[in-house]
Amino acid sequence: MNDDPRSPSVVDGGDARTRLLELARERGSSLAGLSALIGRNSSYLQQFIRKGSPRKLEEQDRKVLAEFFGVDESELGGAPDGTGEKSYTSSRSDEDFHAIPRLSLAAAAGPGQFAGGETPFDNFGFSGRWLRENGFDPKMLSALTVEGDSMEPLLRHGDEILVDRGSRFERDGVHVVRMGDALMVKRLASAGAGRIALLSQNLAYPPVEVGLDEIEVLGRVVWKSGRL
Repeated sequence: MNDDPRSPSVVDGGDARTRLLELARERGSSLAGLSALIGRNSSYLQQFIRKGSPRKLEEQDRKVLAEFFGVDESELGGAPDGTGEKSYTSSRSDEDFHAIPRLSLAAAAGPGQFAGGETPFDNFGFSGRWLRENGFDPKMLSALTVEGDSMEPLLRHGDEILVDRGSRFERDGVHVVRMGDALMVKRLASAGAGRIALLSQNLAYPPVEVGLDEIEVLGRVVWKSGRL
C-alpha cells in the first residue's frame, strides 16, 4: 500500500487542519467544544489549525474526532483503513467514547415553547476521559438546542447545551426547566421559602418568580457548544 504523503489517500498536516475546520463549520461545532470532546484545553484545536501546533493530531484525538464527524481517519491525517492504523470504529471501547443523545425538542431561551417528543435524532460524541474528569455520568446527559436570545451573551440562539439530568436544583446556576408545557433554559436562584426566581442573562427580560411546585427542574446545563 502506498504511504507516500503526496498520495491523495493520505492527508498531510496542512490538509488535515483545513479539513478539520471544514468539518467543524459544516457541523456547527466550535473548536473549543471539539477540544473539550477530546479532553484538551479550549484553545488546543485553535492552535493546531492556526499555528500548526501540534504538528499533527495524536492518534487517540484523531480517532475521537473522526468518529464524531463520521469520516475516515485519513481525512484528519491518519493512514487510510487497512494501511497499518486501525480505524477508530474498530478499536475504540465504550469506556473511551460515549454517544450523548441529541434530542429533537429545543430548550427555549426566551418566553418558552411547547416541547415535542424526546426521541434522539442524533448523537454527540464525548471522550470518556473528559466525562470522568468532570464527574459526569453519560447515562444522565442529554444535548438540547437553545432557541431565543434571553440568555445572551452566555447562550446564543442555536447553541447546543449539555444537560446533566442527575443534577437538580441544589444551588444557583443555569438549568433547563419545564413550566406547564413550556421548556426553558434559565438561571435559577432561591427566592425565599418555597419560591424560585427564573433569571435571564439578557437584561431586556425581567426576572420571573414562581413557586417550586410550579416548575420541574430537568437538569443543570454543564457545557455548551456554538458556532464561531
